Amino acid sequence: MIAVIDYGLGNIKNIQRALNRLGFNAILTDRVEDIEAADTLILPGVGHFKDAMQAIEKRGLKSILQNISHKPIIGICLGMQLLYEHSAEGDVEGLQLFPGNIIPIQTPYPVPHLGWNNLISNYTTLTQDVYFVHSYQAEMSDHVVAYADYGTLIPAIVQYKNFIGIQFHPEKSGEDGLAILNQALKGGFL
Repeated sequence: MIAVIDYGLGNIKNIQRALNRLGFNAILTDRVEDIEAADTLILPGVGHFKDAMQAIEKRGLKSILQNISHKPIIGICLGMQLLYEHSAEGDVEGLQLFPGNIIPIQTPYPVPHLGWNNLISNYTTLTQDVYFVHSYQAEMSDHVVAYADYGTLIPAIVQYKNFIGIQFHPEKSGEDGLAILNQALKGGFL
């Protein structure tokens, strides 16, 4: 079973529909019992980093997510960023499951990074156009599986241990996005 973490910010219904379309059994939950029973966790998110961390802490989920790190956790969009150590968006600590920081996008192009962009990767053949909407990004690192070029390099898929982050919205990226989400759920990219 897949638990989609419901902490009040995010596109959780769209994620659940995408998972069901892929044939996975997924529930929306913020219950500790469901999170502990799940095989895989998905942390979605849309909005501001600081607000998201406050919502996670208010529901008592921060320590649960940090201590359940033996399970696969997939962060999507803001959920990916929450996996990191720290964010400049609100100057706040993240879940600290992933090394590195979230920083403002520094590009000559308009911010937010909004719309379709091609993925570039040495690790996966899944390099199609996918749909982004974000103003902050992870720093480039050895954990980047795929990235987008938006006047700067933006990590699009990251993997570290059993954690995977997807910066774009796979549920809004058509069949290509679903294929990437499916590969993440089946073990990842490395």
